[in-house]
Amino acid sequence: MAEETEDQEKTEEATPRRLEKAREDGQVARSRELTTVMLLFGGVGGLWSMGPTLFDQVGMVMEQSFLFDRRQGFDSTVMLTHAVDLGARTLFALIPLFLMLAVIALISPNLLGGFLISAKSLKPQPSKLNPIKGLKRQFSSQALAELAKAIAKSILVGSVAVAFLSAKRGEFMALMDQPTQQALANALRLAAMACGLMVLSLVVVILIDVPYQLWSHAKKLRMSKEEIKREHKETEGDPQLKAKIRSQQQAMARNRMMSQVPDADVIVTNPTHYAVALRYDESNMSAPRVIAKGADEVAARIRELGGEHHVPLLEAPPLARALYRHVDIDREIPGPLYTAVAEVLVWAFRLKRAREEGGDRPVTPADLPIPAELEVAP
Repeated sequence: MAEETEDQEKTEEATPRRLEKAREDGQVARSRELTTVMLLFGGVGGLWSMGPTLFDQVGMVMEQSFLFDRRQGFDSTVMLTHAVDLGARTLFALIPLFLMLAVIALISPNLLGGFLISAKSLKPQPSKLNPIKGLKRQFSSQALAELAKAIAKSILVGSVAVAFLSAKRGEFMALMDQPTQQALANALRLAAMACGLMVLSLVVVILIDVPYQLWSHAKKLRMSKEEIKREHKETEGDPQLKAKIRSQQQAMARNRMMSQVPDADVIVTNPTHYAVALRYDESNMSAPRVIAKGADEVAARIRELGGEHHVPLLEAPPLARALYRHVDIDREIPGPLYTAVAEVLVWAFRLKRAREEGGDRPVTPADLPIPAELEVAP
């Protein structure tokens, strides 16, 4: 009951990560029927194509086996040598067929699920030695399905065999009136046809078993919504934790930015929503650079720091909005804003000189030229 309840809860398709992990554990869709039928096809096809050669070679071996040389009765070494020679001839005659079947046996299991070698699947698992679990597997729904499949295959193959025998009954009866060599050749031909038809009938089993194995594999890997959420947290990280880390990173970056405000040459404001701190050092900068910027509370803090360190503040809303929107921190201003920023810096330098040396306060810049493509609506 607990397993059925758990299966009912697992209604979601397996995620790519779940499929990858299952493959690492050696869990892929496999069809024994596909491998069996491929081997049978290979065997029947090999016997059909190599039949004449095998018939000649094996026939010669059988013929030599029934010949008796007088020396073999008095010398066991001669008899043993003769037996080894006949065995070697039989083996060499069958090697091509064995090699073909070996190649098919290696390739056919990988037709479904792909080639896979997993170290985890080779590890001994003591849980599989549990007799209670083994007994449960013997009477599980999968075991009953395998039993039903075996019965269905037997009925299918038996029906094809009976139908073939009924259809070829006359040819089988005619074998008794034929010469030995001709009767043997025809009997082998009929046997090969019967085997071919019986194996061909198993294609129906493949067409049913392969989709069933794919469905069964997907069902075993299904996940519950809670498992998907847990996997998402493991791979992507906890959203709350990520938000906290991102907040800390932003705070650290903001602190670094604020530490550069005292070194600014001028702060351009909106006057309340935005604040952008500019600095220009002609010895190591090719153009003025934005060293700090912010909106609302951050802008207020920039203005406050600027006031504490006597950094000139200029209210130029269009320029402040353009700099805030189009220029990142620690980046040089774009060329189209050179003229406006140059006027601001000249005003700032003159204001500093007037504060230090005395003199008239410079005229505050107004109507700074902002290109249309860089204008930002208030």
